[in-house]
Amino acid sequence: MKATLKIEKIGQGPALVLLHGWGLNSAVWSQVIDDLAQYFTVYCIDLPGFGINHEINVESTISAWAASVAEVINEPAIWLGWSLGGLVATQVAVDYPNKVSGVITVASSPKFTETTDWPGIKTDVMSMFTKQLSEDFSLTLERFLAIQAMGSTSAKKDINALKAVLTQRPLPQVSSLHDGLNLLNDVDLRESLSRINVPFLRVYGKLDSLVPKKVIPLVNDLVENSQTYIFDKASHAPFISHTQEFINVVKDFGLAHGLTNN
Repeated sequence: MKATLKIEKIGQGPALVLLHGWGLNSAVWSQVIDDLAQYFTVYCIDLPGFGINHEINVESTISAWAASVAEVINEPAIWLGWSLGGLVATQVAVDYPNKVSGVITVASSPKFTETTDWPGIKTDVMSMFTKQLSEDFSLTLERFLAIQAMGSTSAKKDINALKAVLTQRPLPQVSSLHDGLNLLNDVDLRESLSRINVPFLRVYGKLDSLVPKKVIPLVNDLVENSQTYIFDKASHAPFISHTQEFINVVKDFGLAHGLTNN
């Protein structure tokens, strides 16, 4: 029998699903969840192999990951995905439009790796993390967290907050970490973006070293019906470095499209 992902639910009103990024878990939303629950029914889902779902394995494809999270949500929702979670949220919007009332991607890109026609994470950096993951699981996670905060005006504080997330739930499976890195390395959803026909907000940190700001105008061209919001002094985790501003951005998106209860 196939295992179903566990979810956590708080608040009332229209649904908002939160999907975390690589290496972490839903505790990453701890600074924003109570405030968001004033406006939404908030569902937190640990991705397969992570957090409270660390014992669950799914096929290592973006479609399988999207299917696993879509399965446990039974109403139309705003799908908010951070980083790798943004890829999953985007795939959910493409594959399960009846379960999606809106999409918010945070510090995410339809294609994370750099190619001649696309800015992103350099291939040798991705290769280094993949190699290091096999050699030293804990050190690799720590280095990746440091990169996520790099450039932020509150980098040290942000790194400590991200590290604290790891201690609050079971550590992810190493196999799931490898799968997640492979998704970041291989997935290209650029052509799929035009199939998203719900309100779509893309949130970026101007100082992000993993999703460089050069990505923003390129995605604008791919999905003209979307909106963008840029945190000028944030890096890869604006919900940690600019908590209240982030809450306001999500709330205002919901209000603008009639997707909150206030």
